Amino acid sequence: MPAAPTHTTRPADRAAAPTKRGAVPGTVPGAVPMAGVCTMLASGLSTQLGAAIGSLAFPALGPVGVVAIRQYVAAAVLLAVGRPRVRSFTWHQWRLVLLLAAVFGVVNLSLYTAIDRIGLGEAVTLEFLGPLTVALAGSRRRVDLGCAVLAAAGVVALMRPRPTADYLGMGLALLAAACWASYILLNRSIGQRIPGAQGTAAAAGLSALVYLPLGAGVAVHHTLSAGAVGAAVAAGVLSSAVPFLADLFTLRRVPAQAFGLFMSVNPVLAAVVGALVLGQKLDVIAWLSIAAIIAANAISILTQPRRD
Repeated sequence: MPAAPTHTTRPADRAAAPTKRGAVPGTVPGAVPMAGVCTMLASGLSTQLGAAIGSLAFPALGPVGVVAIRQYVAAAVLLAVGRPRVRSFTWHQWRLVLLLAAVFGVVNLSLYTAIDRIGLGEAVTLEFLGPLTVALAGSRRRVDLGCAVLAAAGVVALMRPRPTADYLGMGLALLAAACWASYILLNRSIGQRIPGAQGTAAAAGLSALVYLPLGAGVAVHHTLSAGAVGAAVAAGVLSSAVPFLADLFTLRRVPAQAFGLFMSVNPVLAAVVGALVLGQKLDVIAWLSIAAIIAANAISILTQPRRD
């Protein structure tokens, strides 16, 4: 029975791969093949580079236009892979799919708007609180309580009052985090009721349909350029298609614990890509906040009892 992906899956238009803590079937417990490490690194860099390239199109398309195009690309990939048989869905299954479609529609728009306001590094760090919260919420271990306190301290430091603080942008990033957490919980329910990636693919398709009029509105009110549209398409490919296919490869070769641990470096990758591609700099306190949130995730994963 599929388990919630918790740390191991981003909601950036990916189909959920059923995972369990411990070894993935076909892997040696604790072993992390070099090919898996390289694939995870490439996936993380692709995701953050896609977000950075997409943000370059904000002046021409705005976050709504970029997200609309990204949704179209993600839906095309997931529908091709998942091939949902929607006529066989029951009303109860459709209800879950509709909820997931709403999450897909909100998560990227809130995240990309947050990136536009507070930068890539801070936005992705706050968004990462979603899976971390889900992972810690049901635990009664003292170490996880300590991890929750450590992560909370990082958030407080990151959102501290200062003259340049953009609390709307921070709030949007936290909304993206809530959507990511909702994705995890919904995906567990969908995975139990709809085989394969059919439910996720159907949700991505519905979300893309909702964005059709929004994309049309952007096309009418903005002067589209090949560069801006190309950047948005690149965001869809790099942040949706590439990570999805990479995860299909990785989760068959890498233990879920190692996969989840590696996922925690995404805020660092986002901060580095933001600095190199977009010229967005973070101060020392922001870096310490990122380190605290990553440490909370890493400690929680590394101290989990192994289930082979």
